[in-house]
Parts: sequence; structure tokens; C-alpha cells
Amino acid sequence: MNLARKIIAAHLTEGEMTAGEEIAIRIDQTLTQDSTGTMAYLQFESMNCDKVKTMRSVAYIDHNTLQSGFENADDHAYIQSVALSHGIYVSKPGNGICHQVHLERFGVPGLTLLGSDSHTPTGGGIGMLAIGAGGLDVAVAMSGGALHLTMPKIVKVELKGKLKNNASAKDVILEVLRLLTVKGGVGKIIEYCGEGVKTLTVPERATITNMGAELGATTSVFPSDEQTRAFLKAQGRECDFKPLAADDGASYDEEVTIDLSALKPLAACPHSPDAVKPVKDIGKIKVDQVCIGSCTNSSYADMMKVAAILKGRKVCPETSLTISPGSRQVLTMLAKSGALADILDAGARVLECACGPCIGMGQSPKTDAVSVRTFNRNFYARTGTASASVYLVSPETAAFTAVNGYLTDPSEMPQVGEIPMPTSFAVNDNLILKPDDFEDVKVVRGPNIKPFPINTELKAKVTGGVLIKCEDNITTDHIMPSNAKLLPYRSNIPYLSDYCLNPVDPTFSERAKAAGGGFIVAGANYGQGSSREHAALVPLYLKIKGVIAKSFARIHRDNLINSGILPLVFEDAKDYDKTDAGDELVIDDARKQIEDGEIITVRNVTKNRTFECRLSLTERLKKVVLAGGVLALAGKSGK
Repeated sequence: MNLARKIIAAHLTEGEMTAGEEIAIRIDQTLTQDSTGTMAYLQFESMNCDKVKTMRSVAYIDHNTLQSGFENADDHAYIQSVALSHGIYVSKPGNGICHQVHLERFGVPGLTLLGSDSHTPTGGGIGMLAIGAGGLDVAVAMSGGALHLTMPKIVKVELKGKLKNNASAKDVILEVLRLLTVKGGVGKIIEYCGEGVKTLTVPERATITNMGAELGATTSVFPSDEQTRAFLKAQGRECDFKPLAADDGASYDEEVTIDLSALKPLAACPHSPDAVKPVKDIGKIKVDQVCIGSCTNSSYADMMKVAAILKGRKVCPETSLTISPGSRQVLTMLAKSGALADILDAGARVLECACGPCIGMGQSPKTDAVSVRTFNRNFYARTGTASASVYLVSPETAAFTAVNGYLTDPSEMPQVGEIPMPTSFAVNDNLILKPDDFEDVKVVRGPNIKPFPINTELKAKVTGGVLIKCEDNITTDHIMPSNAKLLPYRSNIPYLSDYCLNPVDPTFSERAKAAGGGFIVAGANYGQGSSREHAALVPLYLKIKGVIAKSFARIHRDNLINSGILPLVFEDAKDYDKTDAGDELVIDDARKQIEDGEIITVRNVTKNRTFECRLSLTERLKKVVLAGGVLALAGKSGK
């Protein structure tokens, strides 16, 4: 077997490992972060589960760290108290970004990890089967439930050779995105193998698996080998090591080969992670801002490369450079090594060990700016500045660009050289709270925490107008913006409802409320990006009956189903062109149609025509949709 199938087989609780069929797997670990965590824990509390049932669950506070009002601090107090009271570890603000810290302190090869963040597959860099999901799926896992998913196809990416000419792991995943696109990983697991794998450290592998989320992949995974052992040993966790690899001659559904030695420094151009071109071909465009960090490129090795480039140089006077170390461990080691002083001397601004600018939490660039970032997403308006143009690059490209003030091809600059992995990392876990150290914790609830919406049973006849017609690749950032102004309200769905689909149409929320709900029509890959289930919960609050699209991103489709919103796919893509905003739609005998099969007939009353949609649901999911969502079904069944 290939490695992905081995791990799935070891955790399989239901179904057969046949691509396209529904399976269920046992979850060993979970993680949440504070942007999605409040909702996940509110849902977990509703399940009346006294203690978490996983081997280990960790609540990270790393997203909403800008405390410009009481809201974020209140959410942090709630998360800390509710987590500790249920046996969940807590990583406090300042300890670092969830994916970086989890890799350092908790990740174990061969285990399953489910996280309420789409970049949870970072854990695949250490040999985990790590999957991003909506908060409700994570809450179910914490209460002892299995994760149900469609058995993915397994894609083999064979790596040959070794990186050179200042090319990096970031360029590997950008090349995969160039080849497969942001839709190319949907319904698939990306498994890396080949001789080139041995040349990549765990942090480099984690950079690659992290951005597998941008492929739409279920997850990505590397083998667990001597590089893995060395990393865990340096973290004082060699006991967690387990060798894992695909069998010789293992079969795969698809195969891709990449020659690492032939890779050139690449950049993803605005406004999509798959709009990839060689840096050299883009040209020496003037750059206003450079941001280095995020869960993709904030490891110790990444930061040391940046420090080596900046040492003895100065940041261009017309360019702003920010550095966000991925964890307190990384920041501590930079300080002790003297590299932090080199970074500061060059003129960089060192930010908190948190997600920060990656999610629009500060450092929004100026009007019409060009911002070069080592992050994983460059979606339209994600920075908080709609007119900005964002390029995604490697730390090497970013650092040389900051010095020169224009986009710089690092292959034309002095070689940085290899940064040796430490034989011992600086381990200090005093910002990680262990639940065994606390007793009788009282859950703290601030006034900003509001109840989450629960749907009602699906009606026999579903009616509503088309409230909006969207194009392809609408992201969760479009559906439910995530920026410094809105992140403090992640536990307040009524407040967030005023901003749904605001980047697409600022009048959408007002019109949806006035109409009492309706339908959303969209193009391909609707809901790509973040795992935030707010992109489903807010439409639920607005009484959205269904989304009719050419295709859906996996996590968002799951979140819609969990909320009882119909994710309908045009059977004939031409019907998308024939359906417009303002059209009145009717689904007659909706319950019976869902019970009878996959094809759902929709009447367009305005156009006096009918068209067919596909709703592919297992028998289990049919019950979920008919009941009005997972929590509605649980309430109905008393479970």
C-alpha cells in the first residue's frame, strides 16, 4: 500500500477504501484556533461531553491577537476556560502559530489530526494524516465521533534531485500548484516520495504540505524517516518517532514528477495561489511591502535564511519589511543566536509570534501597493486593502526583495547556503497549559459570545429567489471576510451577518434579510480557502436555502451540509448561464427527491424552465440534510 492508505487503514472504522466511497476514520488528535475555536467549543458544549475523548486535543490562540477592544480578550478567556474544563491543552497568545507549534511539540508520525483550520495538513510534514475541517466536525471528533469523508484518490508526487540556486521548498509547492491548480487536489491526497524527499527537512516538508490546502486537497503527507527522527530528537521527543513509508511498488491513482534541481524561484501572482510564474519572468517590479512568516514559512530554518541575507544589508527605504516568527521557540533561538539582531539592524519590524498579516490582522498595505509575502494565500482583499497586489514567494525571494526594493530573483543573488538543523531546539512549554494542572475551572462567557444558529427540518417544498450570482473560485474570504475589523466577532453570528459576501456585493446581506432568504448561484470551486464554518453559519442565519454551483471546495461543501444548506451542483454547466440573480426558484417535493436519488429538479419560475442539479449524498448525509443539519439531527434523535 501507499503511505496514505496505510494510515487510513489503521484508523478505518467504517466503509471500504474505494475512491469515491464514504469512509469513517478514528481521530487521534485535534487542534483549534481562536478564529474558529469559539464556535467549535460552543458546539462541543452542546454535545454534553464531560471530557474530550481524543488522545490529545489542543486549543491555540494565534489568530485574533490584536486586542483593540474587549471582544478578542473575552474569546480568549472563554476558549482557555472551556478547554481546560474539558481536558484540552491550551497554547496561550504569544506561544506561536498553531501549525508550527503543533509540529514542534505535539505532532506524531502515523497519527490522525483533525483541525478547525484549513492548513492543518501542515502536520503531514511529520508523517501525520492531518486534515482541515469545519469546527463542528472537530467538535464531533473531540466527543469521540469518527470523521466521515469521501475516500480520496492518492496522487504520487515523486521528487528527484536536490534544490539549488536559492530555490526552496516554497518553490516546490508553487510548482505543484502551477501544475495542478487550486482545483487539482479536490478529492485527493498528495503523497510525496522519491530520492529528493531525503534532502528535505521536516520544516521544508511542512511548507509543502501546508500549501496543499491551496490545491483543495484533503491532505498531503511525507514519509517518516531519519529526517523526521532528527527533528523529533532535537525537540526532545524521539520517543514519538515511528518509521513510515509506502511499500515498494505501491500503486497510486495519479503520478507527478518534479526535478528539484531544475526548479527556479517562483511567485504566485495576484490574486490566486496557482497564478504561478518564474520570478525572473515577472520582472523587477517596485515593491512597497514585504511580509515574512505565517504558518507556511516561519520556521527556525526559514528565519535563519532571512537573517543570513539581511546581515550587513539594509532594507530599502521605500519598502516596509515585517517578520513574524512562527513560534516562541523560533523567536527565542533567533535571539540567542544573534540572528534577531541582524534582522533588526537591517531595518525589519519584528511582529508577534502569530498569524498576523496573513489573515489581515494588521499590516494592511497602502492603496495600490505591491506586497510580497511568504504566506499561503493572496486572495483579493485578504490583506485588508482591496487595491493591493500580493505575490507569494519563498523567504529567500522575499528577503532579497526587501533589500533591493523590487521583486528579485534569488537565483541571481549570492547563494544563501544550507542552514543546519539544530541538534537541540530551545524547549520551553510554560505558555502551554495542561488540563491536569487545573481543577474546577469555571467557563467564562463574555457579552460578545452569542448562540450559534441551528437549522430546522427541510420543508417538502423549497422556494426562494436567486439573491446573487457569483463567478468561479469564490473563496471563504469572499463569503465571510476575515480581517482585523471582523475577526473579533467570530463568536457573534448576528453581527457577522451584515458582512456576508460583502467583497462581491455590499448589498447582499441587506437584500437577503429583506427577502427572508433564498439561493446563491455560483461558478466552479465555490468556497475554496479557509475551513471557517462561519461561511456556512452566516448564510444559515440569513436563511439561505441552498447554493447552486458548478462545483464546491471540499470543506465548504461539508460545512454547508453540516448546517443543513443544500449544496447543489448544476448537472449541465450551461444552466449556470441561464440562471440569473432575481430568478425565483422552486424545488417541489424536495424531501422525496433527496430520498429517491441524486438528481434534483429545480423550477425556474421566472424563466418558465426547469433544470437538473446533482446532490450526491450518502444515506447518512441524507438524514443530516433532511433534519436541517448535524445539530438539528442530534437534537431530533436525542444524541
